[in-house]
Amino acid sequence: MAATPEAKVKKKIKELLVKYKVYYAMPIGTGFGNSGVPDFLCCANGYFLAIEAKAGKGKTTALQERNLLNIHTARGIAMVVNEDNLDALENRLIQLT
Repeated sequence: MAATPEAKVKKKIKELLVKYKVYYAMPIGTGFGNSGVPDFLCCANGYFLAIEAKAGKGKTTALQERNLLNIHTARGIAMVVNEDNLDALENRLIQLT
């Protein structure tokens, strides 16, 4: 079975997180947890980093946007990453680690 485009983006994100020795967890969205939580919750050298993975022209939902804004408001770092801006994620990881 072929990986979805978003799964390919998530794989590349994981590779970068491992490369820079960043702790990460991928919360599973269920009826028992918070909806709209980013795909990756990370700790990079003491900084909280949340990453929402998208593929192509995939857009965040209103609930995802609210969660990303709440993370920014709490002084965390929140990013939406797709195949076109993986270099921005890597640059941020270089800055943090």
